[in-house]
Amino acid sequence: MSTATDVLVDSDGGGGGRGAQSRYSALARYLGVRLLLIVPTAWILVTVVFFLMRVVGDPITAALGGRLPPDQLAERRAQAGYDRPLLVQYWEYLTGLLRGDFGRGATDNRDIADVVLTSGAATLELSFWALLVAFVVGVPLGIYAATHRDRASDVGLRLLAILFYAAPVFFVGMLLKLVFAVQLGWLPVAGRASIDTQLALQNVSPKTNILVIDAILYGDTGYLLDVLSHAVLPALALGLLTAGVFLRLVRVNLLQSLQAGYVDAAKARGVPDRVVTWRHALRNSMIPVVTVVGLQIAMLLGGAILTETTFEWQGLGFELSRYLQARDFVAVQGIVTAIALVVAVVSFVTDAIVAIVDPRVRF
Repeated sequence: MSTATDVLVDSDGGGGGRGAQSRYSALARYLGVRLLLIVPTAWILVTVVFFLMRVVGDPITAALGGRLPPDQLAERRAQAGYDRPLLVQYWEYLTGLLRGDFGRGATDNRDIADVVLTSGAATLELSFWALLVAFVVGVPLGIYAATHRDRASDVGLRLLAILFYAAPVFFVGMLLKLVFAVQLGWLPVAGRASIDTQLALQNVSPKTNILVIDAILYGDTGYLLDVLSHAVLPALALGLLTAGVFLRLVRVNLLQSLQAGYVDAAKARGVPDRVVTWRHALRNSMIPVVTVVGLQIAMLLGGAILTETTFEWQGLGFELSRYLQARDFVAVQGIVTAIALVVAVVSFVTDAIVAIVDPRVRF
């Protein structure tokens, strides 16, 4: 009898192990395929950006036309290779990207790869603070709305979520500046840090171009507080947009989770409502939020253009706006390509996280 029991236990254990191994192998295949799909996705994005930039003509003429005599303009076009066939230019651009060469700005001759690295750090910092605001504001309010369904507070929060999502970023930014910077004088009007702080942080080593990290490495609390105070208003302007999405998403998914069978079973066992909400229902309702985070990264990068311009936050959005005004489509092409690649990579990372944390995902 004991032998039969041992056999059954071994069989169950082996079956469970094989099931786990099967899931892990399927997960590995899924992630491998998604990783390989980054290549055609990035290629399509790069190709679309390249040919769209050529709709207005060659970048040199677009940037410098009317400023230089025709002979000098033709010379500059020849030097940059824009007098060659379009497919030759396209091939050279693709091979350059593989070497990390995003071209040079037609108006300032800056290396676009250097612009992406330097200004991209500023945009990354702003996106982090905006996501933090979105989570801190959107998730608790979504939980509160779900646990107070159909009450006046729930209706008010749903309207607030629509307002957050619908209000233009630049309008919210200007409103925040008028109230908290101009009228109350609590926070700085614009910039990533004061002039003294920026000059001091130029000497920090290693330099990350993420000012909050540079201030920590420098070891001066005053500089760190100055950097954080400059980040408050831009983070609020950009983060409230995503907070509206998180508020409604958490509310809807938490309401669905609270109606699930396992929640009723937990309540029947005498588990307090607070424990059921926070430990059981909320955990499952947060999985769709993780999925949406990847989609919101693209929205944050798009919103960063208006936010950085409004607050003179010198990131990729600020540089992109400046190059667009100068009609420097070489620089625009390089920056947009870099943003497209980042979105493709973030999409893969998001899919990987969801596949790992959500056992319901099938591969």
